[in-house]
Amino acid sequence: MTFRFLLEARDGSARCGVAETPHGTFHTPAFMPVGTQGTVKSVLPEQLLELGAEIVLANTYHLYLRPGVDVIARFDGLHRFMHWQGPILTDSGGFQVFSLAQLRKLTEEGVEFQSHIDGSRHLLSPEKSIEVQAALGADILMPLDECPPGKAEYDRVAGSLELTTRWLKRCVETPRREGQSLFGIVQGGMFPDLRLRSLEQVGQFDLPGYALGGFSVGEEKETMRAVMTEIVPHMPDPKPRYLMGVGTPEDLLFGIDLGIDMFDCVFPTRCGRNGVLFTWEGRLHIRRNEYRLDTRPLDQGCECYTCRNYSRAYLRHLDKAREINANVLCTIHNLFFYQELMRKAREAIGRGGWSSFFQTWSAKWKDD
Repeated sequence: MTFRFLLEARDGSARCGVAETPHGTFHTPAFMPVGTQGTVKSVLPEQLLELGAEIVLANTYHLYLRPGVDVIARFDGLHRFMHWQGPILTDSGGFQVFSLAQLRKLTEEGVEFQSHIDGSRHLLSPEKSIEVQAALGADILMPLDECPPGKAEYDRVAGSLELTTRWLKRCVETPRREGQSLFGIVQGGMFPDLRLRSLEQVGQFDLPGYALGGFSVGEEKETMRAVMTEIVPHMPDPKPRYLMGVGTPEDLLFGIDLGIDMFDCVFPTRCGRNGVLFTWEGRLHIRRNEYRLDTRPLDQGCECYTCRNYSRAYLRHLDKAREINANVLCTIHNLFFYQELMRKAREAIGRGGWSSFFQTWSAKWKDD
């Protein structure tokens, strides 16, 4: 089957819907846990399902370098290899090349880079990125794009988005597996006119979904939100809108209020491994001494496995002792919280109560 997206309800600009892929459906607004190397750190696929996750993201750059496409091809793709049967979205690998690789050189052909693992040299072209993602067997593929720094100057960003558009054409023309869908990425930095120019160019390809890239890369949050406010209303309405790599709870609410449907970020899992937990009362830093004798769960009323079984005192002990189960239990809680946030957002939109939900929790977390 091919990708299909159906909007089921609207409340203001916020909307909820359902996306169908060859490996099942996922409901929007959706938060995608990030499985960088074919695994979401500290949790098993079965646990992800119990937490409510319906789609995960995997990283093209990392999987291309290790274990390699030849290994994953023996399993006919990433689904069997990582034991996840639901939808998978893969990024293009471009952001990681620009942020992690050494001695990279940008040309019209693509990006030449040196592996951060063993120093070997590679060329990531638009065609190569799609070929790798196709071999991974992802349901949703992202095109290779250039992501300039958040504070890059106008001319630099203008040239970058033109290159991204030329690369997108090559991505579209590269063969994929049957049923795989390619989204477009809108670039343009922090300049609304360039964002609109990029959207116009990318929109001409009439793709099944569109993403906003190039945010949370060094710009001020106020600037990011101002640009998002300008561009999101112009994105194709009946198609899913994906905000890449932005992931605080308050940013997710802001994006949903504008009409964003899909999110991903390493933020909740990274925070969990560093003792920062998300609750409906705000962020909780488990390493603080005040929790040493605290018998309460992380979040009163939370139904996640961690909160049903463990106290703040125990989690603090595990974290301070550097026990691996601290990572496991804290990550489980954070991902459950994020999935609950998406579920409650969908419910609020469906019953026409989004405005109240948004105002209540935005105010709650505003100064968190």
